[in-house]
Amino acid sequence: MQLIQRLIREHPESVGESYLEHLSQASYFGIRMLVAGLACLVHAVLPCLFKTTARAAISELHTKMMVKRATHRD
Repeated sequence: MQLIQRLIREHPESVGESYLEHLSQASYFGIRMLVAGLACLVHAVLPCLFKTTARAAISELHTKMMVKRATHRD
């Protein structure tokens, strides 16, 4: 039981989050990337659509991650 708790808590705590906070953040990132990926696939077929969707998603997620990382270090 302790091994499972350590495996579940170790990473979230290392980034300054509880398990539930990490679950929420990681889920948001995953869903956001899936949506952007689907937009990229549509863009591949119809280049006139979703021209900046992937770039915007990457920029948003990178900013969120860097802000969180900077906040956690302080």
